[in-house]
Amino acid sequence: MVERIIVGRLNTNCYIYSRWKKECVIIDPGGDHEKIISHMVEKNLTPRGIILTHGHLDHVSALGKIIDYYVEQDIHLDIAAHEDDAIFFGSGAREIHEAAFQQMGIEGKTLFQELYKPIPDIDLFLEEGKSVFDCDLSVMHTPGHTKGSVCLYSEESDMLFSGDTLFFEGVGRTDLFGGDSQALFRSINEKLMPLPDRTRVFPGHGPLTTIERERGYNPYVQ
Repeated sequence: MVERIIVGRLNTNCYIYSRWKKECVIIDPGGDHEKIISHMVEKNLTPRGIILTHGHLDHVSALGKIIDYYVEQDIHLDIAAHEDDAIFFGSGAREIHEAAFQQMGIEGKTLFQELYKPIPDIDLFLEEGKSVFDCDLSVMHTPGHTKGSVCLYSEESDMLFSGDTLFFEGVGRTDLFGGDSQALFRSINEKLMPLPDRTRVFPGHGPLTTIERERGYNPYVQ
């Protein structure tokens, strides 16, 4: 089961992914913690943990509030992200996030002030080819949007959570801290495009797509 919750000013896709009756993982809780928590309560789901495809603020902003809520329920949630994005988490993260938004000018400064919440530290580092939280999602390290960007792939279910690496007929920006356009194109063309055509893609923003469609219509795919 995959459910999408669109959160925050930047319309980030937060996903609730479950292969179990009463448990799930949360992917990219980028804002609107009340909306995410209400969905979990309504569906009677308990998260096993939280997975981040990368560390940008619009994908992690609700972390602290969600962690705090579940602490009150006597449930400890681990946060999983790639080590190369560790700079976006913990006590020193505010300056990094603020600097990234400053590159967007006055609008960026306003967005930062609206989005920023203290970001907890990472508990578990995601590793290439390894599963996380005992589910069928395998980690694919796909640097480019950030150094630690990852995609999460289920071969069994033919699905890919692509974060801000691959969008519907587009790709993530590379002009912010840690971005690298050449690395992004390598990640997409060497790791994602070899996946089966039928693979459903659940991106960090915008509508869902498939590998077949992106191979045929995405102008950034070689």
